[in-house]
Amino acid sequence: MSGSGTFAFTLHPRPGGGAHELLQTRRPGVPHGGDRMTRIVLLGGGYVTLHAYSSLVRRLGREVRRGDVEIVVISADRAHRFHGFTGELLAGMIDRDRLATPLEEAMPLARIIIGRAVDIDTGLRRVSYVTGDDASLVTVGYDHLVVGTGAREPTAEVAGLGRHGFTLRGPDEIGILADRLAAEPGAPVVVAGGGVAGVELAAAIADRGHPVTLVHSAARVLCEWDDQPRLVARAEVELSRAGVTVLTATRLVGVTSSTALLSDGASLESHRVVATTGQRPVRIPGLDRWRDDRGRLRTQRSLRVTSGVWAAGDAAQVWNPVTRHPVPAVALWAIKGGDHIGRSIARELRGRRARRFRYRGLGRAASFGLGKGIAELNGIPLTGAFAWLLRLVFFLRFMPSRRRAAGVVSDLARFVLTPRAERPVSVGTRGRERTALAPRQV
Repeated sequence: MSGSGTFAFTLHPRPGGGAHELLQTRRPGVPHGGDRMTRIVLLGGGYVTLHAYSSLVRRLGREVRRGDVEIVVISADRAHRFHGFTGELLAGMIDRDRLATPLEEAMPLARIIIGRAVDIDTGLRRVSYVTGDDASLVTVGYDHLVVGTGAREPTAEVAGLGRHGFTLRGPDEIGILADRLAAEPGAPVVVAGGGVAGVELAAAIADRGHPVTLVHSAARVLCEWDDQPRLVARAEVELSRAGVTVLTATRLVGVTSSTALLSDGASLESHRVVATTGQRPVRIPGLDRWRDDRGRLRTQRSLRVTSGVWAAGDAAQVWNPVTRHPVPAVALWAIKGGDHIGRSIARELRGRRARRFRYRGLGRAASFGLGKGIAELNGIPLTGAFAWLLRLVFFLRFMPSRRRAAGVVSDLARFVLTPRAERPVSVGTRGRERTALAPRQV
């Protein structure tokens, strides 16, 4: 509930459950540095939240530690999941714990709430949420709200996908898939979607010894790389070398416990179906007036949505300052967006104006197995081991934990030094030496 005057009071559950405690937040218009607390609420546990938090703590760490500023994170997932090395995880090169950092570890000065935001009142500046173990509605006030809730695969558009398939963005879903693949050697797998995520996952799963079919609705994989035809051609060669069967101009329309159904009426035997078929922004009621026709929050040049509300990442429409086109839904833009929002909020709390978002983009990369990759750096195409190594170094730089980054390097080194016959999969079983996928059936 909200009080009058300069304060907002909210009932908030104690971490252990039971009685509620009364929280107090400074209302807009009260200068920073007074005797009232400023609350910044971050929604989601992904890249935007993590890097907005880091940026805030770098600039406001003293105020956070003494209680003048409170950072609250509301996330349905207990961990920040780094998706950059998903392919390496599925290929058995690294341990699953390397990519999951508990939110308390990643953001130690924040108050972590495991819950799901269900309503935002921009007039009263408050967020309502529910927790997994308590269906009652809880409300928390904010001075600044950062929406980094990301996007989800549209599982409802494919019959049976939500029940029988896997996506990339559910809590620990990729880790569970990795365990299933390890327990089912040689089982056929279908990957739907031929973007960067789809081609990386298809190559990684094939590297583990599984027959893989990649189903893509367009005429060619990596449509988002059409400006780099040489790299797209190299990706197709690498998929072929890995033994991946690529079906283009074909959509996944249904999934059962043992079959993937395709738009041309055919079916594929499949023990596992993995969907990378695009994303739909997570929508929280209360912000609909600022959404575009794809459901993304329209942002201003500072990444502000409206007074007190900011957004970046997959949930937002952010404009590239150079091309004047919306930026792609990839991790680096979310990272840079979160960092910019943190700096902007800190500037406003210091009495200064937020600046424009000026990040211009750097490049992109994809991996097709150990030492095999493609990359584009400021328009320059790169392939092979150098592209793979560049991607590795870049991703390690942005991992939320130095300890886990060191663990990734250790795991990869151990994988390289392990004799091929003793690895989780035998790379030599790929391609022509591996049993072909069961034929398509009408």
